[in-house]
Amino acid sequence: MNVKSPNSKEPWVDPDDAPELTDEFFEKGEWRVGEKIVSREEACAELGKRRGRPIGSGTKVSTTIRFDADVLEAFKATGAGWQTRMNDVLREWLKSR
Repeated sequence: MNVKSPNSKEPWVDPDDAPELTDEFFEKGEWRVGEKIVSREEACAELGKRRGRPIGSGTKVSTTIRFDADVLEAFKATGAGWQTRMNDVLREWLKSR
């Protein structure tokens, strides 16, 4: 029988034998951002964008503070952005002093 056994190993291929990827190779390619086909420049610009959480203003300080439950619940009940609104109320209070 001349058939290869299904358990025989695949021949090893040296990764150094792969062709060099030149600029010409990439020029022939199709650049995509998600499912949208874009130019190389647009794709490179997209790669340069920072992913993840946006950079903050740098003026805020993280701290731990205790509030009465009813005060905290009232601010949370106003929906998203309640911490910013609480900060604005405290800033107004400081101006009125």
